[in-house]
Order: sequence, then C-alpha cells, then structure tokens
Amino acid sequence: MEFEPLSKTILDCAYEVHTLLGPGLLESAYEECLVFELTKRNLKVERQKPLPVVYKNIKLEFGYRIDILVENSILIELKTVDAIIPVHVAQILTYMKFSETKTGFLINFNVKHLKEGIKRFVL
Repeated sequence: MEFEPLSKTILDCAYEVHTLLGPGLLESAYEECLVFELTKRNLKVERQKPLPVVYKNIKLEFGYRIDILVENSILIELKTVDAIIPVHVAQILTYMKFSETKTGFLINFNVKHLKEGIKRFVL
C-alpha cells in the first residue's frame, strides 16, 4: 500500500518503536517513544491535545484528548489492547470528525507484528 510521505514517516517511526520495545508495555511508554521519534525528524507534534465536543455551536470540554497530532494533519490514536474492537474505531473516527482531521492511524502496539496492529482511516 502506498502512503504519502508524512504517513510513511509516521509508520516508519511506529515500526522503529515497536521493533525496539516489542509488545507488553503501557500505552504511555509507546506514546513517549513515538513522539521522540517524530520530533527527531523535525515534525510538529502535539500530544494529549484537548478535543472539545461541539454541540449546536457550543464547545463542551469533557476531557477528550487526541493522543498525537502530527503536522496538524494526521491524528494518531494509540492502544495497547488484546484486540481492536468497534468502539476503538468509533473513537478515532469521532476524534477525526471533531478535529476536522482527514487522516488518522489507530495503532495497537500490543501485537507480535506491528503490521497487524495498524489501521488507517481517511475521511
């Protein structure tokens, strides 16, 4: 599958983190390492970015947070779960909608081979 350069860089960083750490750690550890790898490549990275819910033109602050936003254009939601379930997909799609982000990656680091833990979404 072909990806644009920014997506490819994100995936390269995720693979590097997973190769060095393997599965079994907390989500926060993978987040810290992935942010390190992305910023090392001079990318603009925001982590734990607050995401308000907009309802009838009212911004409601509920504590939702985007795990990682890269270059204001690609949202990354991280997981360390046994399996991705429909609620995880609904979560990233909702975050993409409210943040008006067109591309997102749902990355589950709790897998033997990272390829099995990556899902890409485009709105």
